[in-house]
Amino acid sequence: MIQQNTTKPKLLFWINKSIIIITVLIFTSCAPWKNATYRNMTVAFYNVENLFDLENEPGKNDEEFTPESDKNWDLIKYRKKLADISRVISGINEGDLPEIVGLCEVENEQVLTELVQTGLLANGKYEIVHHESPDFRGIDCALVYRPEEFKVTDHFTVSVSFENDPESVTRDILYVKGRTRNREEFHIFVNHWPSRIGGVAQTEPKRLAVARILKGKIDSVMASSSNAHIIVMGDMNDDPDNKSLLEVLNAQPPSTPGATLVNLMFPDFKDGKGTYNYRGNWNMLDNLIVSPGLLDDKGFRCVEEKGHIFREEWMEYKNRDGEISPNRTYGGPNYYGGVSDHFPVYFRLRR
Repeated sequence: MIQQNTTKPKLLFWINKSIIIITVLIFTSCAPWKNATYRNMTVAFYNVENLFDLENEPGKNDEEFTPESDKNWDLIKYRKKLADISRVISGINEGDLPEIVGLCEVENEQVLTELVQTGLLANGKYEIVHHESPDFRGIDCALVYRPEEFKVTDHFTVSVSFENDPESVTRDILYVKGRTRNREEFHIFVNHWPSRIGGVAQTEPKRLAVARILKGKIDSVMASSSNAHIIVMGDMNDDPDNKSLLEVLNAQPPSTPGATLVNLMFPDFKDGKGTYNYRGNWNMLDNLIVSPGLLDDKGFRCVEEKGHIFREEWMEYKNRDGEISPNRTYGGPNYYGGVSDHFPVYFRLRR
């Protein structure tokens, strides 16, 4: 009687079983749905350049964005702008939608509701934080967010006033507090500071005033929690090295020892890049600033410790000299059909 050798089949059985188990573990750990929402988050800001509806709302100087105005603002142009903005925001985070997006130059909650229901943005099921500002044109700051990734727990506006010009009004600062899915708390400030119309030097005092008000609110948050995760975003109408940002707000370049706030747009600014082009010169008017808690190794951390400008060729305008700028919707009464006169900015978080 020949005795069979059972050792080899048993060994092959356990080898094959081990291979299957390892393969399953690798697949499940790399699967795109496996803890992806816990590991990555994209935060963006976009000045969308006058996102108005078609109605002439009493108390607002919005007559220029009506069908009867010189701009001839109509439903076709409005829907195209919504579709274009949706395409931009949807393209920022390749393969997924941004979790948190700050916006400025939006007229009301209705235009925001229609925006987040347009195109691919509808897949994000975004919710909205919006408050009316006293701006005479009726443009406000807002935040849209994906509620399965970020839960808002509080929000309000910070009023802005000027001691030397009490009759002047500008956009409120929007404050939003919320928690991520892993329960990290974010304090977000969305800004749109006074413009440079009338001259940079002449208008600087107003931006300095807003920076002081914002700094006071940030200091208040940090007094309660020195490691607070603070995100400041917005169109500041100033570059990262201007006094309002660098000195008053004390937002330093990345890797600055002892910095209490870090401006993530400094690296691109130093490389000559910008989000707004004025007469052929680039300005980094749109800034992203974070507290050191988002640059350490605990919880969410800013990838590369820098922000980015999002731009695609279809968002750009090239003049006769080959100079490129963001392709705006209007230039005075002239309709150009572009998305916005600003490029959006964003940064990525990972944990």
